Amino acid sequence: MRILAIDTALEACAAAVLDTGRGAILARESIPMVRGHAEALMPLIERVVRATDGGFAALDRIAVTVGPGSFTGLRVGIAAARGLALATGKPAVGLTTLAAFAAPLIADDDTLPVVAAIDARHEHLYLQVFGPAGRTVVPPRVVSLRDALRAATTSRSPRLVGTGAAMLARAWPATERPPRSVEQLNAPDIDWIAHLGAAAPEAASPPKPLYLRPPDAQPQETSQLARR
Repeated sequence: MRILAIDTALEACAAAVLDTGRGAILARESIPMVRGHAEALMPLIERVVRATDGGFAALDRIAVTVGPGSFTGLRVGIAAARGLALATGKPAVGLTTLAAFAAPLIADDDTLPVVAAIDARHEHLYLQVFGPAGRTVVPPRVVSLRDALRAATTSRSPRLVGTGAAMLARAWPATERPPRSVEQLNAPDIDWIAHLGAAAPEAASPPKPLYLRPPDAQPQETSQLARR
C-alpha cells in the first residue's frame, strides 16, 4: 500500500509518501511554519509525490491530521486531502494529532504510559492519555491546566509529548513522581502520520475536523446586517 500523509494541524506544513510493501518512506518534506499553510501545501505535496515512482497514480490512500490544532491549518490540510481523494479516486482517512504525537513513544515501549498534550492557549490543553499497549485511558478533550495535571498524574511517571509537554512538566506537582521524559514538539512526525494512515480503518476514520472546542473568533451579532 502507498500512502500520502499530510499535516498542517500545528506548526509545520508537511507531507510524506510511505510504501508499506517496501517498508520505507519514499519521500518527505516538512517546513516549520505558523502561518502560510494554504500557500505552501499544494506545491509541497507536488514535490513530494513527484519524487516517487508512479506519482499520484500510484497512491492507494491519503491520510491527514484532523486535529486538534489550528482551525485554519486543519481546514487547509483536510480540504487538500479531500480534493486529492476525489481527483485520484482513492480513499482518505483522518488521524488525530494527539495519536500522531504518541505513536513513536508507544512503538518504542508500549508498556509505559504516554500523555499527549497540545497547548490550547489560555491555560488550557488538548489532552489524551495512553496506557499499556497504547490503550486510551483518557480520550481526547480540552481541559484546564489543573484538570490536565489531574488526568496526567493518574499514570505513574508518564512520558509527556506535544506542544504542551513543557507546560505540563513545569506545573507538575512536587508530590508526584516526575515524568519519565518530556518531548516538547511543535508538530508530529510526518513519517508516523503515514504509518498510522496505513493502519487506520477507512470506515472509522473519516477526514473530518476534530476541534474539541469552538474557535476563539466569533461573529459579532450586533455587526450583522439585517436580512430583508
